[in-house]
Amino acid sequence: MAVFESTQKMYEVLGELFQSLLEHPDVGPKFLESEITIKFTIDQPDGYIWLCRDGNIICGENDDKPTVEMTLSGDTCHQFWLQEIKMPVALAKGAIKAKGPMPKVLNLLPLLKPAFEMYPDIAKKHGVL
Repeated sequence: MAVFESTQKMYEVLGELFQSLLEHPDVGPKFLESEITIKFTIDQPDGYIWLCRDGNIICGENDDKPTVEMTLSGDTCHQFWLQEIKMPVALAKGAIKAKGPMPKVLNLLPLLKPAFEMYPDIAKKHGVL
């Protein structure tokens, strides 16, 4: 059974994570400076999460053109935030597929440290851990 029981549950958990990350005093401004839009296309359950260059988070369809698109399963996403799988390994094994200028995304990886610290508590709060 998938970690996220529904698309709505996935949006609640990951939406809160990304919102907390963008509100972080170190991460938020650096993400805005990057001027990129990331689209996560997730399956099991199916859904889309957008981190927009203006700092908005959109859960669902959106007409923007992403700078980078990441395609992965809900379970892979969960494992990534728990640090059970690393981005380079997931990309090499095809668990995460990426389109777009990857150097821009890889430059943002160091900003994710607070998210790795936040995610277990958010996942527990929502009953997915």
